Amino acid sequence: MRAANADTVRRILCVFPRYTPSFGSFEHAYPLTDGVRGFMPPQGLLLIAAYMPENWSVRFIDENMRPATDEDFEWAEAVFVSGMHIQRRQMNDICQRAHAFDLPVAIGGPSVSACPDYYPSFDYLHVGELGDATDELIARLARDCSRPAEQVVLKTADRLDMAKFPLPAYELADLKHYFLGSIQYSSGCPYQCEFCDIPGLYGRNPRLKTPQQITAELDKLLECGIRGSVYFVDDNFIGNRKAALELLPHLIEWQKKTGFVLRFSCEATLNIAKRPEILAGMREAYFCTIFCGIETPDPVALKAMHKDHNMMVPIMEGIRTINSYGMEVVSGIILGLDTDKPETEQHLMQFIEASQIPLLTINLLQALPKTPLWDRLIRENRLVEDEGRESNVDFRMPYDDVVGAWRRCMGAAYEPAKLLQRYEFQIRETYSKRIKPPSEKRATWPHIRLGLIMLRNIFWRVGVLGDYKLEFWKFALRRLARGEIEHLIEALTVGHHLIMFARAASAGRQNASNYSMRLREASVPAE
Repeated sequence: MRAANADTVRRILCVFPRYTPSFGSFEHAYPLTDGVRGFMPPQGLLLIAAYMPENWSVRFIDENMRPATDEDFEWAEAVFVSGMHIQRRQMNDICQRAHAFDLPVAIGGPSVSACPDYYPSFDYLHVGELGDATDELIARLARDCSRPAEQVVLKTADRLDMAKFPLPAYELADLKHYFLGSIQYSSGCPYQCEFCDIPGLYGRNPRLKTPQQITAELDKLLECGIRGSVYFVDDNFIGNRKAALELLPHLIEWQKKTGFVLRFSCEATLNIAKRPEILAGMREAYFCTIFCGIETPDPVALKAMHKDHNMMVPIMEGIRTINSYGMEVVSGIILGLDTDKPETEQHLMQFIEASQIPLLTINLLQALPKTPLWDRLIRENRLVEDEGRESNVDFRMPYDDVVGAWRRCMGAAYEPAKLLQRYEFQIRETYSKRIKPPSEKRATWPHIRLGLIMLRNIFWRVGVLGDYKLEFWKFALRRLARGEIEHLIEALTVGHHLIMFARAASAGRQNASNYSMRLREASVPAE
């Protein structure tokens, strides 16, 4: 479904802002690939592009690939922007550049939906998801494409059923230059973790696309050039367990039809370990990674943050269960909780050693708008409005102690020998449990060529020019001797980024939270 054709034809320029370098954007991995320049194609903006009236012209630019030029702005009659809090300055800069051409600029997405006051310079604020506010925005632009006299705020009251969503306009993006593909099956999460803004933004009752939509999107992703892995960006893949079970047979059938040319990954709560039927289906559908918001191994802290569902199964048992189905666990970890103590740092390092999880996103607690944590900290007068700090939370422990613990944990967790040892464990205990896809559609010349290019880049940039050569060659030679070329590429591509980012973080050159507003490198000037 898309918006009805308008009497007036318009030219819409959709611009996605550059990311501020972060732990989760994997920019240090890009030089090891064959031309990757961005993390994932932006689902929201490509969905909006696909929803535009069929008789409107739409141009999409991801500024992680190239900046929007004067020619782009001269072509456009209106500009659409979307992004997250960490891209706030970049979005304001796009607005400023568009206004230089007297273009009206509309902003939508998670950041403006949570904090409309962050964006006073934009002409239109689209607050909420695709729905009646989108139709109203299109109607206003169809009537008059000049800048309004004052800011217009449009709030979605009637959301479009996800089963009626159009296929995102993947054809407008250069998919071969993204690190991962992305796809969304559901929106919303039934749980109410204190620090999470998902229920406040998208609701507690997950809404769903149909399995047929998902397989059609996967077809389009392949057609448009995606390769490697596709990430289900759902807030919680098992937010509706019955629906997840119904989707999996369709994914399995699609994988068999296409020769398992793509790997899948997703986000899910750790209590997925109690659903062997879901894990078995995910294994058959070639899911290889699950991001679990473990947050902390401390049960007292989990209870305090209302994440009791992480204790439905002992954490270590849950991790091992997921591993037994061939899926690597990626863990979210938070430092700076009210329950943290001086020994929390040591306990976290012990957990990393015991769990053998290679990739843990270790963040300082950050209070987000539309969360119970935000509301509580306001009541307690503990919300700090200082963009020079690593967090907006007034911690119970001394601020410098918490930041110091974060830096030490980052440095120790991603010391090359320790990280590669955890990958050794995963290759032996987890990757060996994965299904073995048929080779005829995977061993094509394009795949072989890509593998050779990445091996060349890894050997040269890490094995020759890198400064952890000894650890690298010990790991790499074992993989080569055992014919584990794919595991070598997989582990080193991600692992190199983790090592390099963690070094910068432990030296104080990177943000201590993916949500932090503190600037390390000025990506673009703010308006």
